Amino acid sequence: MENKTIKNEAITRREDDFAQWYTDVCLKAELMDYSSVKGFIVYRPYGYAIWEQIQSYLDRRFKETGHENCYMPLVIPESLFNKEKEHVQGFAPETLICTIGGKNKIEDPLIIRPTSETLFCEHFSKIVSSYRDLPKKYNQWCSVVRWEKTTRPFLRGSEFLWQEGHTIHETEVEARNETLAMLEIYDELGKELLATPFIKGKKTDKEKFAGAEETYTIEALMPDGKALQSGTTHYFGQGFSKAFNVTFQSKEGKLEYPHQTSWGVSTRLLGSIIMVHGDDNGLVLPPHLAPIQIVVVPIAQQKPGVIPAARKIYDLLRKEGIRVKIDETDRTPGYKFADWEMKGVPIRLEIGPRDIEKEQVVLSKRNTGEKIIVKNDELIGESKKLLDLIHKEMYEKAHRFLLEHITEVRNMDELKTTVDNGGYAKTMWCGDEVCETKIKELTTATARCMPFNQEPFDNKCVVCGKKATKVVLFAKAY
Repeated sequence: MENKTIKNEAITRREDDFAQWYTDVCLKAELMDYSSVKGFIVYRPYGYAIWEQIQSYLDRRFKETGHENCYMPLVIPESLFNKEKEHVQGFAPETLICTIGGKNKIEDPLIIRPTSETLFCEHFSKIVSSYRDLPKKYNQWCSVVRWEKTTRPFLRGSEFLWQEGHTIHETEVEARNETLAMLEIYDELGKELLATPFIKGKKTDKEKFAGAEETYTIEALMPDGKALQSGTTHYFGQGFSKAFNVTFQSKEGKLEYPHQTSWGVSTRLLGSIIMVHGDDNGLVLPPHLAPIQIVVVPIAQQKPGVIPAARKIYDLLRKEGIRVKIDETDRTPGYKFADWEMKGVPIRLEIGPRDIEKEQVVLSKRNTGEKIIVKNDELIGESKKLLDLIHKEMYEKAHRFLLEHITEVRNMDELKTTVDNGGYAKTMWCGDEVCETKIKELTTATARCMPFNQEPFDNKCVVCGKKATKVVLFAKAY
């Protein structure tokens, strides 16, 4: 069931201008504000609170799997950064470089971190000497800077918040297992917290992370048919270890290089949540993610007994671990309804004089607009059931959309039509980068991933007609 509430005129309709709708929601839902420097945004408390929910979930999962949080410096000496050539080539165009400290020229310019592989490698080279020191499984929560030409709030910023995990292992098998295990945690984040289905798969060599042997990804599909890379994990092999001389003595007494991984998600996930679930009234937040799960709105609050009754319900819900807020401002109920709909709160609880007489409340579902009358003595149980139901409905709706927008294509005309209409073009590919590049040149679509479920549906490459070896999903992307 779709939301039937009245359209909020404060924001653009999605069907009229999807990009403007997105910007309107970012601002009107008070998620962010622009700063005086392009690409550097202010994370307002409500937007940051959503990121904190993601942090909380992932931090718990990381620690359950033996990872430890740390923090690396903000800056990287240029001489250190340049040690891994392929990595440098990938990031050099996006670096912000400090050349003056105080009034003095910095002889070895400092790069504000675009990512921290080099810093971790330098540190690992100092603290690892034996197989007994392995594995090292570190994570840091921080911001990074990449000097982007085109920026959009959350989706592509010159500065963004993220977590970056960095691990080193004694064996290749252990490192590869780590890479896939972290991808699985990201996928579960989508299912359990974000109500967002991801496609999991491996990046092509052309699209993999600079310096990685293999890159794996979770890809989400937006309502406008564009893909959004939502998280990646990388198997580095021994490339960085060799470049930075990270070694350990094996059980056999030999000097060896450890196998390395890295993995990360960012505040780009906030952009995904806005687009995947939002509607013409603003945000629609998944209940397990929402900083406020239920907002209590007193009706005719000036009348005796209404505010005390609303506060009693607020206290009851809060004691049950539900994230709840009460709106006692002197604004009209209509204004409050529109405001909390804009912020995407999953359930609005209304209580007025008539409800007090009947010992009931009215619950309104943000995702559908449906209203449900609940007796006071059933409120806790029904609220928890309803939060779970809303999450399930939101996930299933997004999953249906995803499945409906994956199309098998057997020639370039079909591929172009599919990506132009929006969605994934499921193609057969010979594995030659020339064909991959040609698709991008002709359609602006890129290879999003080679899904783990490799079920061939043809034996010819969609571009050159030669024998196909891989199933690849192509789409236009953010």
